[in-house]
Amino acid sequence: MAGHEEGSPRQPHLPDLNVRLRAEVGRIDEQLRALLDAMDRLQGLLDAVVAISREVELSAVLHRIVSTAMDLVGARYGALGVLSESGEHLEQFIPLGLSEQERTDLAETGMPRGLGVLGHLIHHPEPLRVDDISAHPSSSGFPAGHPHLRTLLGVAISVRGEIYGDLYLSERSDGRPFDVHDENVVIALASAAGIAIDNVRLFERVRVGAEQFQRLLLPSLPDLRPFSAAAIYRPATEPSQLGGDWYDAVLLPDHVVAIVIGDVIGHDLHAAASMASTRNMLRALLFDRLNPPGAVLSQLDRTLQAVTSNPVTTITLARLEPEGPGWRLHWSTAGHVPPLVISPPHRAEYLFAEPGLPLGVDPDQPRPDHSRYVPPDSTVVFFTDGLIEDPARPIDESLDRLAGLAATYSSLPLDDFVQALADHHPSDGHDDMAILALRTPHV
Repeated sequence: MAGHEEGSPRQPHLPDLNVRLRAEVGRIDEQLRALLDAMDRLQGLLDAVVAISREVELSAVLHRIVSTAMDLVGARYGALGVLSESGEHLEQFIPLGLSEQERTDLAETGMPRGLGVLGHLIHHPEPLRVDDISAHPSSSGFPAGHPHLRTLLGVAISVRGEIYGDLYLSERSDGRPFDVHDENVVIALASAAGIAIDNVRLFERVRVGAEQFQRLLLPSLPDLRPFSAAAIYRPATEPSQLGGDWYDAVLLPDHVVAIVIGDVIGHDLHAAASMASTRNMLRALLFDRLNPPGAVLSQLDRTLQAVTSNPVTTITLARLEPEGPGWRLHWSTAGHVPPLVISPPHRAEYLFAEPGLPLGVDPDQPRPDHSRYVPPDSTVVFFTDGLIEDPARPIDESLDRLAGLAATYSSLPLDDFVQALADHHPSDGHDDMAILALRTPHV
């Protein structure tokens, strides 16, 4: 009978091998889960950065930073404190996750300004993880009405090398303290947040500068008595886009007033410069009362074609002059939206008539003239298409809505009237808009 040879390796028992295999499989499974969790966190972080970078308003960016940080680490509460210029305290505090009652209670005691543990992070801007806030050496307790929080993860947000504010997170939804993985992902988010804040602040400066430049090109309305007049300009919601919309009004002899509303195609410096040159040329032509508006526009079109490279422009030129107890409106349109007249009592009507071609298309084409009697105490509204354009809505529907708004607000003082139209317009706001309203005297 063959026996076991002396010195041969001993084979492991099958049960021992199974245990070792199970342990190895468990270890691999744990590593895979950790890897998948890390991939999910990375994807979540990338999604968060993309979402933050899409915002173009600072307040929206700040709120998005807090909400995405809460989502990434599963925090119940989150806040962003913006430092004052001195960097000594918080001048703005944006909390999320509060119930309505908690928000009301906190508002009564005042939003945090950076004391206690929050103050520690202000003066020591390194990442801070606290498992028990009340036990932290800098803790000063919670004010009345403030939720009693236990855990905290705080990370500073820097913009161009200076601390802008601090991001605070509290109370993981699973009840566990924040860990190093939470800290790392929030640190990465804070870095992206600093870039997003810087970008949106730069965007805001460009937008404000463009709007100021545009307004400098627009005239101040002169004293047009016996008429009252008001105008308003609103930039497009797309920041940094200059527009070509403009308005003008000139008082001519014998109580006659000339009114202009126009829109140069394009949204850039060239459009803005073209608008200014077109307006100035037209002003020089307005004092020839022998020519009707259509002839003036034809002369303007020929001049622009000869001496400029201005883009296509839509425009309405009108002249309002006395007739009997009321007034006679003469106008010609170069591809522009029609004027709107609100007659007593609150009757709104568009002056639909044959339009001419926009300026810059064919200066040899004749331009039709139109005329309409305007009774006393009427309001004539000239506007650009930015007031009514919305790709999601037919243009006729937008025109009807604007006419309804004009009738509703027609009893307001004229400055309030144009403000109301600009505030409640039916467009989607993608384009800039200009409104000029003229009111005839009350007999």
